[in-house]
This record gives sequence, structure tokens and C-alpha cells, in this order.
Amino acid sequence: MAEIDVKNLANEVVGKLELSDAVFQAPLNIPLIWEAVRHYEDSLRAGTAATKTRGQVSGSGKKLWRQKGTGRARIGSVRSPLWRHGGTVHGPQPRSYAHPFPRKKLRGAMRSALSARFGENCLAVVEAFGIEKPKTAELKKTLDAFGAGRKILLVDSGDNRNLKLSSRNLPKVKLVPGQGVNIYDLVNHEVVIFSKEAILQVQEVLSR
Repeated sequence: MAEIDVKNLANEVVGKLELSDAVFQAPLNIPLIWEAVRHYEDSLRAGTAATKTRGQVSGSGKKLWRQKGTGRARIGSVRSPLWRHGGTVHGPQPRSYAHPFPRKKLRGAMRSALSARFGENCLAVVEAFGIEKPKTAELKKTLDAFGAGRKILLVDSGDNRNLKLSSRNLPKVKLVPGQGVNIYDLVNHEVVIFSKEAILQVQEVLSR
């Protein structure tokens, strides 16, 4: 089985943890990861872009001049799409960009992304995020030992208020709960730091 060091917040090794090969030794599948990231981004799209049709723009619906005899082109309404300030034909309308994505494929993408981070030595496990006081400067100093200047994803289980307050003002740090890890965050962050409890929780879900 895959094995990883368990460290304390001083970046000192305090133990070992065996991880499932099925989750952390999975083959890299870039097309599947791309598909999962696209599904995640599409689900976040507002889909509120809209243009006005001829029935929505302002203007009278009265026929401007008679059909024949004037020598001018026939016209039925000032709101015609052919005229300036007229309605738009086939323009965007509010819609949902979300689309179904099989759970097995999503979990496969998660396993592939986690395995890639593990293989790059960009995945770390700490015994616990035991922070006594909400101090941003102290947390930054701690995280610099794990990946100075890099984007870091923190994954913790439970409601760690001190960790939440300490990390929220760090621009390159994001905190998510164990059940809230998603494929976009795994790809978008260069270093992933789990608490021991959180990584076991994620491993249990992805082992199914």
C-alpha cells in the first residue's frame, strides 16, 4: 500500500499512514480530469445572458406605411430585427449550463488527481490543525514550510473556527471540509494538505 508521512504543524514527521493504492496510486487520466473540471465549471455558470426579441423592445407595432405604392421597402413594425434598435434574432436567453455527470467518472477523476498530487510529493498529511488562536501571520509561517509561495488547499474535518479565521485572509490558501473537496480545487492548487482524519474520510468515499 502507499505510505505517507504524518507531520505536525512544525513540519516534523510524527508517524506514518498507509493509504489505499486504489485511491492514491491510480493511473493519470487527463481527459477524464478535464471532463470533470468542465462539468464543475459549467455547474457554476449563472446562465443569465439575455437579449431582447422583437416582442420585448420598445416601439409601436403599427405598420409604418402602406404595403404598396410608396416605392419603399415593405415594413411591418419599427421593432423589426432589420432596423436599428429592433429586436435580436436567435440571441442568448437564460439557460442552465449544468449537465449530468456519472458519479463513477467523477470519483475516477478525483482518484486520478489525488494520485498525481501524491506522485509529485505535493500532498501532505498533518496530525491535526491544532491552532490555539486565530493568527494569520502564524499560519502563514507554518504553511511556508510546506510550500512557500504556492497555492495551498487545506482539507480539514469538522468546524475548525481558528483555522477558518486564520486562513481566510491568505490569498493563496483555501480551506475546505473533507466532504467538500472537489476536482477543481485539486487541480487549481499546487499543494494539498489534509488533516489525518480528513484524508481517511476522503479515502473511504473514493474507495467505494
